[in-house]
Amino acid sequence: MLEALKGFPENTVAFAARGQLTQSDYRTVLLPAVEAALKTHKKLRVCFEIGSDFAGIDPSAVWEDFKIGLGHWLHWERIAVVTDIGWIRNAIWPLGFLMPAKVKVFPKSEAPQARNWLAFA
Repeated sequence: MLEALKGFPENTVAFAARGQLTQSDYRTVLLPAVEAALKTHKKLRVCFEIGSDFAGIDPSAVWEDFKIGLGHWLHWERIAVVTDIGWIRNAIWPLGFLMPAKVKVFPKSEAPQARNWLAFA
């Protein structure tokens, strides 16, 4: 399940990922939020908070993630991933070098620092 998070600046889209992510999550939650924010901002900042109950991502959702990420490739400015899941933290680090945006991973205990990094840096 993907839930949009509130309380972020207008140029930031934020989401909490829990359980199993599906193609529908991307089409009904993530994509509309990204497209709405891009109507007023050329560059977006993104926050993903991935809970300990994250169970994975369906193959169709991986494809949606790829399409959205590539389709808006030059619109990403900063991406913060907040999680305590080790394999996700380890996977993000090398992938961050491939992104045109600055990517940083924060442990759950540093969620406020992630929000500050997105808002003020």
